[in-house]
Amino acid sequence: MAFDYRKEYKEYYMPKEMPSIVNVPKMNYIAVRGCGDPNEEGGEYKKAIEQLYAIAYTIKMSKKGSRSIEGYFDYVVPPLEGFWWQEGQHPADEAMQAGCESGLTGPEGIDYSRKEDFHWISVIRLPGFVTEEDFCWAVQAAAEKKKQDFSKAEFMTVEEGLCVQCMHIGSYDEEPATVEKIHRFMEQQGYVLDITDRRLHHEIYLSDARKTVPEKLKTVIRHPIRTKGE
Repeated sequence: MAFDYRKEYKEYYMPKEMPSIVNVPKMNYIAVRGCGDPNEEGGEYKKAIEQLYAIAYTIKMSKKGSRSIEGYFDYVVPPLEGFWWQEGQHPADEAMQAGCESGLTGPEGIDYSRKEDFHWISVIRLPGFVTEEDFCWAVQAAAEKKKQDFSKAEFMTVEEGLCVQCMHIGSYDEEPATVEKIHRFMEQQGYVLDITDRRLHHEIYLSDARKTVPEKLKTVIRHPIRTKGE
């Protein structure tokens, strides 16, 4: 049976609707970053997602091709995720150019009414056996197959550390209510928000928005925190 990250690591992918504290370890990702309204038809965000999945499935299906990846095991491609911030607040810096560890920037809040101002890093988790060399091979193979420029794709390592998270059920535009809920919980537990120029608003998409009605969408919302007084 294929290894399923959502089932094996429920603490990261399947939290309850009640907020909880979690310590998120270092993970490697396929990443594509950009800006603009994610709902724009044919826009930058939708193109980024297409590239992410093309690379992810190139790696998954390598077992049937000519490349043998050391340590490979069959797995379910992990869900799409995204790190978000907005124009005018901590723009992306040189650290992201090289896919550096924790090279993330962001604001202390997201204004959902200004979608055109979104900046984002869309990601899909990579299995631990995938090296940067394997990643580069997959980018080239996917680009050749799709006959597209995949040069924006990056190998990115992030260690989120201490966070508060919660399952949000409903449309993306209704997320502020869930964000408010996790912030209240965070404060009650003695923590403060720690969104900085290296830690961002994070979402994990467990539903296919093309096939799921808005009121049933499942999204993990995660914010970095620190102990009050640190």
